[in-house]
Amino acid sequence: MTTYALTDSWTMTRRELAHWARQPVQLIVGLVFPVMLLLMFGYLIGGGRDVRGDYIDYLVPGMLALTMAFGLEGTMIAVTQDLNKGVIDRFRSMPMSNGAVLVGRSVADMLQSAVGLAVMIGVGYALGWRANGSAGGFLGAVGLLLLFRFAMLWIGIHLAMVAGKPEMVQAVQILVWPVGFLSNAFAPADSMPDWLGTVVEWNPMSQTATAVRELFGTPGGEAGHIWPAVLWPLVLLAVFFPLAVRRFGRLSK
Repeated sequence: MTTYALTDSWTMTRRELAHWARQPVQLIVGLVFPVMLLLMFGYLIGGGRDVRGDYIDYLVPGMLALTMAFGLEGTMIAVTQDLNKGVIDRFRSMPMSNGAVLVGRSVADMLQSAVGLAVMIGVGYALGWRANGSAGGFLGAVGLLLLFRFAMLWIGIHLAMVAGKPEMVQAVQILVWPVGFLSNAFAPADSMPDWLGTVVEWNPMSQTATAVRELFGTPGGEAGHIWPAVLWPLVLLAVFFPLAVRRFGRLSK
């Protein structure tokens, strides 16, 4: 059964990857948008109150975390389109693993996220940012970023099935923006009013951003944030992964 499930999941992953060849514009926009944000905040709006050292060194890790939280609408729209076109019902009528559709979609998204992360790191290096930590720290930071993305992805998949229609995705996607901007991606929490700084510090994305800054060896990193950066995504996965799987299982009932 495990072999069949893996085979079915890979088949669904290849289906999603084939969409990249047919719709390259969507992929390119997904890669370019975070680069535009990095350039805009780094040079047009940037400055970063109470940031020690070069602001770009502080900003790049925060933007990497922000990139992992954004860009979910592509996956959400794909899920809702499959729902409304009856594609998922057709798959569910076939002798295939029940969760292969969701797994295939999540694997394709994670591959795209890894590519986007590599592009952002490359742009960061081009702007003068450097990871001053060890090679192990660098890999650990990348792992934390992808773990955070994986958790956000399953939140997006669940919300997409709740929304049900592509036109509702934009309204649901707005909920992601507070997670991104009520964080320390652009400025330290201690530079904000006390009440806002408390909210920012409790934001899971802030924990990830602070942890990867520590692992990269860049300004804004603080000891003690690595475990919260691991636990927060695991808690989110423990909540939203079973919710998404359960809702998917009830679609045709």
